[in-house]
Amino acid sequence: MPSPILKDQAVPFKRTIPAIEPGYTVRVHEKIQESGKERIQMFEGLVISVHNGHVPTDASFTVRRVVSGIGVEKVFPMHATTIEKIDVKKVAKVRRAKLFFIRGRSGKAARLSERFTTDDEFAVAVAPEMKETKGTEATEVKDEAKNEEKAA
Repeated sequence: MPSPILKDQAVPFKRTIPAIEPGYTVRVHEKIQESGKERIQMFEGLVISVHNGHVPTDASFTVRRVVSGIGVEKVFPMHATTIEKIDVKKVAKVRRAKLFFIRGRSGKAARLSERFTTDDEFAVAVAPEMKETKGTEATEVKDEAKNEEKAA
């Protein structure tokens, strides 16, 4: 169990991110450095697990997709500076916290039934934009998001 000091030290590095849960199909925009140049590469797939961690910045999520018949999984740290943004594309109806059983399935058996969502619910799932927050600014960003939801 980490000390309260470690938790306090992690707060300035925390970023606002969309609410990501297992069963979401997400598109992660990641910065890639190649030969001195930087570009953005997208990785779209199903979130099969979310790890919250002991401190706020220790959280990560695993995204799985099938490329040329081969399953590829990537683990993304939630608060990494290399992640430009995260788009939630679909929300599936799941009854498990970890969807590791998807690894053993292929074709139609690997599909999940899509949950019907309203525009308001989907707007909550997708963050307006990912901003770096420091200390008291984190509460200001949350307050602004709440005011925008009330206005809409």
